[in-house]
Amino acid sequence: MTAAEQTGQTQHMDRIRTHQPLPNQLAAHNLGLRYGERTVVDGLDLVIPGGAVTAIVGPNACGKSTLLRGLTRLLVPSGGTVTLDGADIHRMSARALALRLGLLPQQPVTPEAVTVEALVRLGRYPHQRLLSPWSKADQAAVDAALERTGTAALRDQPVDRLSGGQRQRVWIALALAQDTELLLLDEPTTFLDLRHQLDVLDLVAELHSEAGRTVVMVLHDLGQAARYADHLVVLKDGRLAAAGPPAEVLDAELVKAVFDVDCRVIPDPETGTPLVIPRGSATRLTQAPTA
Repeated sequence: MTAAEQTGQTQHMDRIRTHQPLPNQLAAHNLGLRYGERTVVDGLDLVIPGGAVTAIVGPNACGKSTLLRGLTRLLVPSGGTVTLDGADIHRMSARALALRLGLLPQQPVTPEAVTVEALVRLGRYPHQRLLSPWSKADQAAVDAALERTGTAALRDQPVDRLSGGQRQRVWIALALAQDTELLLLDEPTTFLDLRHQLDVLDLVAELHSEAGRTVVMVLHDLGQAARYADHLVVLKDGRLAAAGPPAEVLDAELVKAVFDVDCRVIPDPETGTPLVIPRGSATRLTQAPTA
């Protein structure tokens, strides 16, 4: 383990020992996650604060999406536990967990020929009871989710005919219709152009600020993570390298240790949040041609 990883682990364990549980707080305790014989996450201790936007970042194949799957019970731990407000999620019923926690997976598969509204209605499944009819409350939740994500005008359109940005908003609408206070998003900006990336992230920020939702999202862009998140979780090789407010943990030493990139970290001129500027290599530093 590098010096940066050791510092991050120590700082985060101090927070675990001193902080009292907060509403909608997810925590991993000595968590191990694997696929077959391949261990991806090993002995991870982590607290994700309630009432905040948390971004999980790290190099490719470091365990970000695997961690999210472990936090949502899609992947059974090979060791340790995951708790929600102190309760082991693997001791909760599937319905009870679905009423607390919503998930937008990476590259979700859209059912063939399904319309926008029909897909969003699936978010109400955890609220349904045997033989109970579709209620006004269910429809109101769907309508509100469509309005909130700007997809109401698309309700009768087939999802597979929408643009990438529109589809992502529809899937977020499904998660909103589920009406949970804890929302987890696995790479919600993947394959989107810059405008649609910002649209999705602005929507996430609004959901947090206006509705008080706790949001956890996996992101690749460090600048976007620092701008939109209150709390940053940095992974390397399935271990915690650092965790805390972006301004406190994101610096040039950490970026070098985790991503192997030489950089400067400066205040974003728009927001004051950390902005990572990679240093140019000699092969890319060329002079402009002279006339």
